[in-house]
Amino acid sequence: MKPLFPTIICTDPKALAEAVADKFLYLAFNAVPGPLTVALSGGSTPKRLYELLAQPPYFEKIPWERVEFFFGDERSVPPEHVDSNYRMAREALLDKVPSKVHRMAAESGRADEYEAVVRARVPGGSAGIPRFDLVLLGIGTDGHTASLFPGTDALQETKKLVVMNDVPKLKTARMTFTYPLLNAAKKVWVLASGEDKQKVVQDALYNPDSAHPIVGVRPQPGEVLWWLDGDSGTLQA
Repeated sequence: MKPLFPTIICTDPKALAEAVADKFLYLAFNAVPGPLTVALSGGSTPKRLYELLAQPPYFEKIPWERVEFFFGDERSVPPEHVDSNYRMAREALLDKVPSKVHRMAAESGRADEYEAVVRARVPGGSAGIPRFDLVLLGIGTDGHTASLFPGTDALQETKKLVVMNDVPKLKTARMTFTYPLLNAAKKVWVLASGEDKQKVVQDALYNPDSAHPIVGVRPQPGEVLWWLDGDSGTLQA
């Protein structure tokens, strides 16, 4: 059975990180003039990628001064907090490269301010919505992506590009990109690894009636590509 989204399955998490890093290197070298705008994700699988990009040969080959980083979502914690996506990305990669970085200050609750930064820094498409060159996303065992959790209000947002999303099951609110911004991107790469992700990945890829938030990420006219390891993804016959 053909998956609903284009999918690449690698043998293990190391091979997955290497494949994505190779593709990122190619993208950075072949980008049009101007900054390569990239929205980062939290999570263990993206962290492995960031750590790899900070090492040879990627560190020396990628034109980091041409890359401009943003964040697709963030927990409502200070930047030094152990749960901060920014802290993870900073320690794994951002402190080591000369790229411009726009931290998402979710602890402020001012989603409108981050949306203003995105609108000012990321060129817009025909609909006037900023079009990131690349958005990196993960997927939770409940099917959430960024901080778009099942049953939350942000799933219904059609006008705002960045919002504070109340997540009752976690007893917190998180700042997140919404579908209009995610689906305006030129490229979206969904990264997943580990056996605990297999069930949700299989449902999202092979069940046309799946209601997981991740399946709402369908960039038009952009491209979406799922990157999986052997534990999280298998092709169905």
